[in-house]
Amino acid sequence: MRFVSPTLKHVVYPAMAGTGWFRLLAPQGVSVVTYHGVQPDGYESQDPALDGNLVSPAMLRCQLRLLKTNYDVISPDDFRSWLNGACKLPSRAVLLTCDDGLLNVLTNMLPILRDENVKCIFFVTGASAAETPAMLWYEQLFLAVLRAPAGKSRILDIEDSLAGPAERRAVWWRMVQRLSQEDAASRDAFLATVRQTWPHSPHADADTTPVQQRFHLLTRSQLIQLQDAGMTIGAHTMTHPILSRQPLALARHEIAGSRAALERVLDRPLWAFAYPFGDSSAVDVQAMTIAREAGFEAAFLNYGGGFAPHFDHFAIPRVHVTASMGLAEFEAHVAGFHSLLQRRSGRAVPGSTIIATR
Repeated sequence: MRFVSPTLKHVVYPAMAGTGWFRLLAPQGVSVVTYHGVQPDGYESQDPALDGNLVSPAMLRCQLRLLKTNYDVISPDDFRSWLNGACKLPSRAVLLTCDDGLLNVLTNMLPILRDENVKCIFFVTGASAAETPAMLWYEQLFLAVLRAPAGKSRILDIEDSLAGPAERRAVWWRMVQRLSQEDAASRDAFLATVRQTWPHSPHADADTTPVQQRFHLLTRSQLIQLQDAGMTIGAHTMTHPILSRQPLALARHEIAGSRAALERVLDRPLWAFAYPFGDSSAVDVQAMTIAREAGFEAAFLNYGGGFAPHFDHFAIPRVHVTASMGLAEFEAHVAGFHSLLQRRSGRAVPGSTIIATR
């Protein structure tokens, strides 16, 4: 997790936000914010690392109102036109994005976006081109490792002790890195083996509405509902692997294949792509090159956000929003002040990934 000292979090940032210093210090340009969904009502968190990217409905509404009051929230269409040199934007414009395409973005997030009259780009995987509900493979794996019996376990030729939460998260992440080198069928086969080894491991058949909203991905018809509500859809690969771990052929299928699959469902071209995990270790030159060759006009990272006057179209930085961010800390990130402090102190973080503790 990106570390923020208690003094900054609870004293300095609130004082600066209250006096308007973030707005005064923010350079002109565009800041891109990325969410990963909203925690559904009635959902009990499985683990703070797993669920740390889901903001509460109340906090999302507060963040949107802050952005609307202090900055200018722009539409994805305006951002696209600006990237292509076809229009100018307000001096401090903010673009909203959201990754993964979890069901809760339709059931819990969309109503708030509508109430606040703002638009967002939703980056979804190829699983949302199907009508059968699915789960992200690495979240299935996380839940399996979280619930596995304590003690030694040898999986994927990695022998580890499944003791406390920290050890389990480390085991899980090594598995994600290893499995990202494989194709989707091999990962599915491994998850089937995990369910046989650990019979209580979860799968996509969630049994309550809050759990479904938390873990299920949008289906084809639900994705169309999101688009019909005026939201923009972008691609997020077919299955959400770490692209830097993949050989060329698999990475090309993940990136170009997701665009083709989603365009067949939505009946319109997709211009935007978001790299899975999106940190500096997950995105390499190969992935950027494939995204460009696949016909995308822009591709988004998951770190390094803050106001900037221009971007590399295939390495657009974003502010990664987590559940632990207070409102003042959120503004410090959006304005780019937090990353400026990190750089000047020599503690700049190279990136943040989807799981909030890494």
